[in-house]
Amino acid sequence: MRINVNDVELCVETFGDPGDPPVLLISVTMMSWPDDLCTALTGRYVVRYDLRDAGRSTFDDPDAPTYDLRDLVTDAAELLGALELGRTHVVGLGVGGFVAQLLALDHPDRVASLTLISTRPVAPGPVDPDLPDHAPEVMAELFGRPKPDWADRDSVIDYMTGSARLMSGSRGFDEADARTTAGLIFDRAGRTAKAQRASHLGTMFAAIDCRPRWRERLGEIAVPTLVVHGDEDPFFPYGNGVALAEEIPGAELLTLPGIGQGLPRAAWPVVVDALLRHTS
Repeated sequence: MRINVNDVELCVETFGDPGDPPVLLISVTMMSWPDDLCTALTGRYVVRYDLRDAGRSTFDDPDAPTYDLRDLVTDAAELLGALELGRTHVVGLGVGGFVAQLLALDHPDRVASLTLISTRPVAPGPVDPDLPDHAPEVMAELFGRPKPDWADRDSVIDYMTGSARLMSGSRGFDEADARTTAGLIFDRAGRTAKAQRASHLGTMFAAIDCRPRWRERLGEIAVPTLVVHGDEDPFFPYGNGVALAEEIPGAELLTLPGIGQGLPRAAWPVVVDALLRHTS
């Protein structure tokens, strides 16, 4: 379904019984949360959606966005209101974790609990001196490869599967899942290069204004918080998850051995179990 909030239209899907505790999943595209993962969250009313300039939500120009990070946070807050969800368990993955952190900080009345997966406490750009930055050798290989033909489905699937292999850690890579997810994202994003790059890579986050900083405010988060992080994450290395868990009062850190960026199927059993306990 499509829901109008904050002067944009968001593409939204739900799983489960609306009477169950609500869980909002935030990432660039809803396809970051596979159907099987959503249905595994039994006894929860799961909501996933596409951010602006991704998937089937309002598309403008991800290379020159006219909105900022706080607009994405307002989108999420108004979506919860439009769905009449009340206080909701919020789960942010990757850059979706930026939105989730600020949702808990700026709209605390909307958030019942917070889960932060493979993310960090600072915006794109130079990291704070005490935080580990992207692994340089992996980034060199990741961005040094020939770019795909963004209009060609097979080319994009091959490219994104290669990216998943580089980012997944020693235990996290599942080629079938990577190819399926890349194909689903391609089919929903449209065939322009900008739409494909934004939906697959979240390129709008390199262009949007993320100011002001929020790391210094993490101590204000007053809801139960679970930080989930792979100890082989090359994109937002493990120390970022450690910092989040240390700086958010009472936060629990769940370490995923051998897992890189994201939430691969190999990690689902332990993470689903933790999420069900955390959102009860």
